[in-house]
Amino acid sequence: MKSLKTLFLGLIWLFVSSVAFSKPGNFHDSRDKVTVSVEVAPKAVTPGGDAILAVILSHDEDWHSHTNDPQVPEALGDAEDYYATSLHFELPDGSPIELHEGYTQWPETHIVQVGFLGEPVDYGVFHGKAIIYVPITISADATFGEASFIVRPVFQTCDDLSCLQPTPTPDMGSMWDSYGITVHVQIVDPTNAEASLPSETFSNFDSSVFSKIHAGIEAPANTTIDFDAFGVTFSLSTDGTWAFLLLLLVAACGGFLLNLTPCVLPVIPIKIMGLSAHAGNRRRTFILGIWMMLGVMALWIGLGVAIALLSGFTAINQLFQYPTFTIVLGVFIAVMAIGMTGLFSIRLPNVVYKVNPKQDSVFGSFLFGIMTAVLSTPCTAPFMGAAAAWAATQSAMITLIVFGAIGFGMAVPYLILAAFPHLVEKMPRAGEASEVIKQIMGLLMLAAAAYFIGVGLSGVMQQEGAPPSRVYLWVVVGCVVASGVWMTWRSLRIVKRTVPLVSFSLLGLIIVLFAIIIGFRLTEKGPIDWEYYTPVLLQEKLDEGDVVVIEFTAEWCLNCKLLESTVLQSSRVVQALSADDVTPIKVDLTGNNVTGNALLNKVGGLRIPLLIIMGPDGEEDFRGDFYTVEQVLDAIQKSKGPQ
Repeated sequence: MKSLKTLFLGLIWLFVSSVAFSKPGNFHDSRDKVTVSVEVAPKAVTPGGDAILAVILSHDEDWHSHTNDPQVPEALGDAEDYYATSLHFELPDGSPIELHEGYTQWPETHIVQVGFLGEPVDYGVFHGKAIIYVPITISADATFGEASFIVRPVFQTCDDLSCLQPTPTPDMGSMWDSYGITVHVQIVDPTNAEASLPSETFSNFDSSVFSKIHAGIEAPANTTIDFDAFGVTFSLSTDGTWAFLLLLLVAACGGFLLNLTPCVLPVIPIKIMGLSAHAGNRRRTFILGIWMMLGVMALWIGLGVAIALLSGFTAINQLFQYPTFTIVLGVFIAVMAIGMTGLFSIRLPNVVYKVNPKQDSVFGSFLFGIMTAVLSTPCTAPFMGAAAAWAATQSAMITLIVFGAIGFGMAVPYLILAAFPHLVEKMPRAGEASEVIKQIMGLLMLAAAAYFIGVGLSGVMQQEGAPPSRVYLWVVVGCVVASGVWMTWRSLRIVKRTVPLVSFSLLGLIIVLFAIIIGFRLTEKGPIDWEYYTPVLLQEKLDEGDVVVIEFTAEWCLNCKLLESTVLQSSRVVQALSADDVTPIKVDLTGNNVTGNALLNKVGGLRIPLLIIMGPDGEEDFRGDFYTVEQVLDAIQKSKGPQ
């Protein structure tokens, strides 16, 4: 149902139009400011041939129409109040004409300043002469003569301050039935066909779609990807070579940002140390950097292969819902940590030396790249998640290319450091200081190993509808505390100068204090009275008329924890979630939560973190993976409705 605002504006327009447009020939809707025409090329088509339909919207000066996928800024109100431009067709039974609507080519979007509700903002629209192309094929057994069909364009025209009523829409009964433009196509004998060049109207049509149509390739369901990170929203089309290359660039940027997530950031100093040790040998450093890059990309391409080929595997985070995988991952990280700190030289069998994963070897750098990529998979970086989710629904080749771009973007910083080793030359390469740093980093890696092993064990013991155990976090805290204590102790023993001695000693103590505080913070109940999801609970709260805030999370999802602690646990959001008519529900996917995964699939989610806010009617009013306090508060208020 359209909002009262739209109804009010519509009544005003009807009143004005009854006075200003009372003369015959005016439509009293958006067609008064847009001239609609159609062309077909070629004008005569042979059986089995191709043609192009062009629907031309010629806008009056200073007027424009919403696009086929309006991206409505919040300042312009509710997106549901806007009529997207669309085409509707009516073909007679047995028509030899096939319209390939999935391959419709929409006009270029133009940015205009619109101020319906106050301060003007940028808004993407169709304006001027906007041409919509629809590919047509004629069946091979078509009889000669004229074939016809009806096209009904639906659009709403606006200027910078107001909108007219839309053209007739399918719900308008007799008005809809009497609306439309009849298009005629001449089907002729090939021997009588005359070659003709299409008019300038068709100069922007991409004829390569016909090769896909004749190859039996179905048009993608959606060629637009919506990106939203902390309120920064934009959309990208994947239709066309340049558009796809832009998507790959965004995917690579998302991969690069993975290095700044809490999953990966702690291991970066370890790699810098390894590269610094070889900074004097540029060739050796560059080779190690390339092998690490290949390791990162191998893991991401491997995930792409799994998503493309394995039935039922649609998202990276599905791996972490299997405790065995998470435990094995923790053991792998522990082995890498021990190897990089040099502890493989202590009372281990000789066979271990053959697979020593020290990062100063080619094999070790490759494994370190794999490990770094694996560490990133519990986290989702801005823009990367949307690109990966879209790629998971495409052909195998597209999936592999997009996932390869994510891996390349993630590996770029290490490749740059390897190509320009002078950037890390100031790091200690040898001696006691170098060994201490590696030992400290090794302890932090052991903390990561304890984290994943603990998450796996927590998943084994978890029961649906109940929170998972977090006792393991104190083992993680213990490893971090040990690294801080070791830093302070070794600084007192080997550092001679006063300033570095005080600095490193204090840093070690700060690490200890910070780890203990975080441990208490992560293991406490928190200020939000979460209820844990069951289908009965969700339906019960909706029946009671509550606004439901659903957080999809897991113990292995560090981004989820970060968003919960910084956004959801902010004082204003906590107050909103504590209202009598709001119920916060947590869907914890730490273990193989069958009902939780079923809900995630039902709402069309492919990854976490994910926050969904529903009104009492069960309709989704907000979803976001990277969201802000204001977005959450506005969505809760919207779900409550007018006060």
